[in-house]
Amino acid sequence: PGRAMAAPCYLGWDFSTQQLKVIAIDEQLRVIYEDNVHFDKDLPEFKTQGGVYIQSDRLTVTSPVLMWVKALDMILEKMKSSGFNFSQVRALSGAGQQHGSVYWKKGSIQVLKNASPELPLHQSLKACFSVSNSPIWMDSSTTSQCSALEKAVGGAQHLASITGSRAYERFTGNQIAKIYSQNPEVYVQTERISLVSSFAASLFLGAYAPIDYSDGSGMNLLQIWEKVWSVSCLDACAPGLEEKLGCPIPSHSVLGPISPYFTQRYGFSPDCKIVAFTGDNPASLAGMRLQEGDIAISLGTSDTLFLWIQDPTPALEGHILCNPVDSQTYMALLCFKNGSLMRERIRDNCASGSWDEFSKALSSTVAGNNGNLGFYFDVMEITPEAVGIHRFDRDNRKVVSDFPKEVEIRALIEGQFLAKRIHAEKLGYKVSKYDGKA
Repeated sequence: PGRAMAAPCYLGWDFSTQQLKVIAIDEQLRVIYEDNVHFDKDLPEFKTQGGVYIQSDRLTVTSPVLMWVKALDMILEKMKSSGFNFSQVRALSGAGQQHGSVYWKKGSIQVLKNASPELPLHQSLKACFSVSNSPIWMDSSTTSQCSALEKAVGGAQHLASITGSRAYERFTGNQIAKIYSQNPEVYVQTERISLVSSFAASLFLGAYAPIDYSDGSGMNLLQIWEKVWSVSCLDACAPGLEEKLGCPIPSHSVLGPISPYFTQRYGFSPDCKIVAFTGDNPASLAGMRLQEGDIAISLGTSDTLFLWIQDPTPALEGHILCNPVDSQTYMALLCFKNGSLMRERIRDNCASGSWDEFSKALSSTVAGNNGNLGFYFDVMEITPEAVGIHRFDRDNRKVVSDFPKEVEIRALIEGQFLAKRIHAEKLGYKVSKYDGKA
């Protein structure tokens, strides 16, 4: 009776680059369980570094697909031995690192459906993948496929207008095109191509999970307006690709009940629902509960901007994805390379390496910096393509010498944030006017 009375909970999974993470929340959204498997440390037999293999060309980056399956086995066993009550899980969903792809060999659907609950999943699935090392988002070996795709659809801007982004090396369509051109026989042996997200959902479903609109928007293949695959993009990448991808679906779709494998091996309830998994970026927008008009900025080695957009205008830089929370709207993603490393360098130069001093200097200057503005790019920036330090005074004259330290600090911070706003507006973001009502 104790088990039957267990309070309902929900599981969230994150299949990321370096680890697999799980979190359980109750109906009040309180975290009641957390765990992770770190690929390098906990699965040393795969010999990954940072969860990946970097090939000698320094461009090709992959991860062993069986490592992800084994990590799932491992984390579920950890949960089981800690006494986690799987029967209380009402639904589960998750996120995967965006753009990565998994190639299921012909006949794998039967193996997935009929996996024996006596065995860990990775043992049943070990012969199921026609490509054993999955290309992931860090891969940049598909430059020729990118130019071919842009050429096939009438140019980079036209591709962006269809799919939300110009061609990017890490985007899945270009990765598939490379596999098709290098190993056509491997491609022919593949019955289904999943994203990391839909692959992870497939493991729980015991069937091929569809690709969701949001993660599907990171492939250079989906018409983001009509939410269907673009025939011209598919044809430019590989023949017969549509049937290998299946039909895309809204990111909040319920795919069906959990597979019997998990009810028998771990005691999940047969009523536990699998909700479509999505990419890590869309999942961040959903998890931060962004709404229309909100902007989220992730300040890291690269700075990333997340926006909720009603009427996007896809451009040559940035990405427009279908919004995971509301399929009728969009989200924009903008990446800036000169992020925290640039801020740290100015902190070291102008504030003797102390953030406290940096903050004091920032507050000692006025908003607008008396018209002094700077653009700081230690490395070639993505948006715009520019490098170097560029300072301007209030009369828009280029300043040759350095700014005084506190002016420099404010110029850096204001310049970085103004640039983000300008590029967000170019993608269709409307900055709402402050109405005086706080």
